[in-house]
Amino acid sequence: MVLASLVISLAVVRGAIAYAHHRGMMDLPGQRRSHSIPTPRGGGIGIVVAALATMPAALWVLPAAWSGATVASLALATVAVAAVGWWDDHHPLPVLPRFGIQLLSASLVAAAFVTGGMPLWWLPLVMLAGTWSINLHNFMDGIDGLLAQQVIFVALGLALLAWAVAQPALAGAAACLATAALGFWYFNRPRARIFMGDVGSGTMGLLLFALTGMLWRVDWHLLWPALILSSSFVADATLTLLARMASGRRWYTAHREHLYQWLVRSGFTHATGGACYLAWNMLVAAPLAVLAWLRPTWSIPLFLGTYLIAAAVWILMKRQCLGRVSNKGRHVIS
Repeated sequence: MVLASLVISLAVVRGAIAYAHHRGMMDLPGQRRSHSIPTPRGGGIGIVVAALATMPAALWVLPAAWSGATVASLALATVAVAAVGWWDDHHPLPVLPRFGIQLLSASLVAAAFVTGGMPLWWLPLVMLAGTWSINLHNFMDGIDGLLAQQVIFVALGLALLAWAVAQPALAGAAACLATAALGFWYFNRPRARIFMGDVGSGTMGLLLFALTGMLWRVDWHLLWPALILSSSFVADATLTLLARMASGRRWYTAHREHLYQWLVRSGFTHATGGACYLAWNMLVAAPLAVLAWLRPTWSIPLFLGTYLIAAAVWILMKRQCLGRVSNKGRHVIS
């Protein structure tokens, strides 16, 4: 199933490139975008098709299988988020319909957790967490290869955590997502031949949220290393949103103020910008996630410490980027 996911993704993304050119689904360069040439969008459909073809099967047939209700809810939620994203890639939708489908999809996953024994009072918080995950991954899809590499990293980490606690079905599903993202990354790495589009970015947020929640349902201690794995994206998206809200800006509109966007604006290439996030994942997130798994009693302090360090790095790097941009502006004027 893992290899099948890779092959399906490669094939569908290849077809999506031709389809996007035929339909004129192109992202054009602009003030709020980080690319310089027209590029087709919607390639995330390859990840979605591969995930839907393999993840439910892994969860259903491998040892430590999940209930039919959980698998069906996850599949239905995935189709819903992908469908509204696919529509938006063709014809932009208003915010409220998109948000309504996202909230409904997160609710389906949360309701499945309730049927599996999660206390009902957790439902609103889990719904909001799922909706935020969908949106933050959409926000973080702005430079070549970044979101795809993050999905590969986090999904592989979740697969290893699941395997370590004797959950082959969950491990297999996460591994299928990782290889599906790898198939897309091949075409999205710098310089990208196609962008993921809303069909993929929102769906990645839903699936990573669902897999993290499923690990939490297996053993609540696993939530903390799982969240540590996602720390680079969660910290960047959350801190950027809070900063925009605190400054009184229209936080719900498109912008270029995430750290990865400031890196590119300050002179980094897409490849080096992505490498900064990969360095955090490999040098900070991965070791601390392993430590949190090995020492469950330390997991919450390690989680909090990771996000505090991430916040400090975010502030320092953003200041450096602002300084570089300011210096570039002075040189241009002179």
